[in-house]
Amino acid sequence: MNSIASRCDAILSLARSIGACAAGFAAAGPLTASELAVFERWIADGRHAGMDYMEKYADLRADPRLLLDGACSVLCMAFPYGPAERRHPLFSDYALGDDYHTVLRSALEPVAAAMKASAPGSDTRICIDTAPIRERVWAVRAGIGFIGLNNLLIVPGAGSKVFLAEILWTADARPSSEPARTTCEGCGACVKACPGRALDGCGGLDARRCLSYLTIEHRGEFPEGLSLAGRRIYGCDVCQDVCPHNSGLKNAILPSFAPSDELMALTLDEAADISDEDFRRIFRRSAVKRTKAAGLRRNAASAKPGKIV
Repeated sequence: MNSIASRCDAILSLARSIGACAAGFAAAGPLTASELAVFERWIADGRHAGMDYMEKYADLRADPRLLLDGACSVLCMAFPYGPAERRHPLFSDYALGDDYHTVLRSALEPVAAAMKASAPGSDTRICIDTAPIRERVWAVRAGIGFIGLNNLLIVPGAGSKVFLAEILWTADARPSSEPARTTCEGCGACVKACPGRALDGCGGLDARRCLSYLTIEHRGEFPEGLSLAGRRIYGCDVCQDVCPHNSGLKNAILPSFAPSDELMALTLDEAADISDEDFRRIFRRSAVKRTKAAGLRRNAASAKPGKIV
């Protein structure tokens, strides 16, 4: 038991040394019936909008052990991307720097290697937003945070502007203590401020009304009556900006998440007319490339003052 505890402490210390603001272990296993029901109801109600991929791999989402044969443990980590020292009025804070998928995978490879070295014969799998795993559920189980009314994980002392990552491991680990609470205080600031009225006040989110989904994932025309005028054209941080848990923070952010000067200089008019070539150059290492040049032009055109789509 002492060897398991000591190796877990060493791994958690390593995770924090590479930039994680929180890290913890959970025992791998199936989700509970209530955890499954929340997600299944969300899908059944169509609140996942056009994200059809969310309907797939239900078995894998229900039990992460199916993602790695013999998985016994899940290492959950949170890496802050905010509050950003420099903010852009058109782009969400999370998208100002390099794509977190690439940055964190590279950063976590030494952690995965250390995990395997500490338990010879064991194996690992790094998961960063792309594998079908319920990241926030596992983050709560690992004790690194609780869920807010804005449907986001809130890390005590670090807020909700964090990237989540997991490493599945075939070795046993000492489970971390779950947080003192699993939901926020419920002040409702995020619900009141949400520009698309996408939050239901009970921790649920309707992506069909969420400006983050609509400006990033959605293809085609926007819902009738939606206005982006005066708002971001990629993502939406409103529900996080008004959250008291994000007030007065001074998180240490990985250098790769710092914004580029060229992105920071981009104006609304320039974004509305951006060429495919300029889009590829400016956002070649950015998560913004997910919306494609045509999507950014659509968003920017819709954000012109007085424009209603």
